[in-house]
Amino acid sequence: MKRNKRRDELVPDLTPLMDIMFLLLIFFIVTSVFRNDQNILALNLPKTEGVSDGKGVKKELVLELSKDKFAVNKKEVALDDFSDVIKAYKDPKIEVDFRVDKDVVYDRIVKVLNVLQQNNMTNLSLITSKL
Repeated sequence: MKRNKRRDELVPDLTPLMDIMFLLLIFFIVTSVFRNDQNILALNLPKTEGVSDGKGVKKELVLELSKDKFAVNKKEVALDDFSDVIKAYKDPKIEVDFRVDKDVVYDRIVKVLNVLQQNNMTNLSLITSKL
């Protein structure tokens, strides 16, 4: 007698594979969103027209910071004396234009910003050159 054995085809179960694929997909989506926030700092620099002092003249304070020099309204000043110089400008709403060289050490920028913050000067524009 001859037996007819029918062999069933073996089909792998894809359910665990699909679960793992969805978990990996969710992981990469979540981490890519967080990584995007770490890499990009979008700056929206303000455009100002200046503050008038009532005589039609703009009140403006121009700060220029390079690698080894610092100037206030085109007059060279020592960075340590800046807090004394800034006290002459009593109006905290005065427009401050801050030009910084790209090679300046970050610590020098922070010193200037701290002095401005101590004197409540928050109307600050960071000036850059066009490409």
